[in-house]
Order: sequence, then C-alpha cells, then structure tokens
Amino acid sequence: MSQSITASWSTLDARLPEAPVEVDKLSNHDLILRCQTGVRPERTAFAELMRRYQSQVDRVLYHLAPDWGDRADLAQEVWIRVFRNISRLQDPCKFRGWLSRIATNLFYDELRKRKRVVSPLSLDAPRTLDDGEMDWEIAGDTPGPEEELTTREFYEQLRLAIADLPEVFRTTIVLREIEGLAYEEIAEMTGVSLGTVKSRIARARSRLQTQLQNYVES
Repeated sequence: MSQSITASWSTLDARLPEAPVEVDKLSNHDLILRCQTGVRPERTAFAELMRRYQSQVDRVLYHLAPDWGDRADLAQEVWIRVFRNISRLQDPCKFRGWLSRIATNLFYDELRKRKRVVSPLSLDAPRTLDDGEMDWEIAGDTPGPEEELTTREFYEQLRLAIADLPEVFRTTIVLREIEGLAYEEIAEMTGVSLGTVKSRIARARSRLQTQLQNYVES
C-alpha cells in the first residue's frame, strides 16, 4: 500500500493563522469542533485531524481503487473537500463515517469521469450467513517478522480477491468489513436499499470464501 499522503497546505490555505494550543492533546471530538469554529478550519487543528485520519483515507482508496496510480491525488482531494465542508457536519461523532463517504463519493465521481467499464463477474447464489459474525480483517502493511509466510500469503490473496470484485460489491464489503460501517450507513452512502446492501455483502463474502477456500480450510 502506498505511504501515507499529506495534502499540500498551499492547496488548502497557507494564510490561516497558527494556533497556540497544543491540539495533539485534544480529543477527536474537540478537535473536530475546533475545526468547525470560525469561517474556515483552524490550520493547526486541521493538520492534526489529517494526521489522525490519513491512514483511513489511504485505506479506503486503496481498497476501492487498488489499480489506480493517482491515489495520492485523490487523497489530497478528499482533504480539500473535508476542509471546505467540515462546518456542515452536524454531529462530530459521525466524522469517521462522513470521511469515508467523502472518499467513496470522490471515487465514484472519478469513476464516472473515466467512464471505466467493469466486466461483470458471474457470482453463485448467495449463501446463508449469520450476519455480523464474519470479519475480513486486513493485515497491516508492514507485517512483523513473527508472522508466518502462510498468513502473509492469505492476506495478499484476500487483497487480490477484494480487488477482483465488481465495483458495487467491492465498495459495500470495504465499507462494512474494513471500515466497520453499519448497514444503514452504507445504504445511505451508496443510495440503495438496506436489502440490496445486505445482498451485495452476502454475495461478496460468498465469492471471497470461494476464492480463499484453500486458505480457510488449512
């Protein structure tokens, strides 16, 4: 996965004044409130917000667009949109989901611009699964030496399997299993019904299970 990306302040607003308060001591909630004070977000507070949540932006874009070489530019655009619209966020507690929504919407905006055509994949009928029990946890980008080779191979195959999913299935599985969003949040974010979200996630899980069957059985 690409290294963490820091948006250029010249792109946002280099004229914002420095804040004397040590923002790294603030809670996430208070930090967001500080960014919502005034006409524009306070520069130092916003920089701290970026530092804390940059890995989330990188992770969402990586799994939505694993083969795109310009994810760094997309990540910067995500933060520009956050900078311009953070004052509109009514509940700071929902910042994480709101940030994922901005990244996802940006991805779809770019997808439409590029007129990218994704060949449909034939999926078997969804299996009956106990909702909420399966967790496709993604390993860290820099595995420690104590990790076994088979474990690294499994997560590499998992990344490839996720990347191979059709766009709509990949988006829902990323938002659910990687970002941990609720079904209702995903439905609102993607503009489809709750039943459609559940169906897409079930079918995505089914395909991932099939592709990773050898690893799961071992």
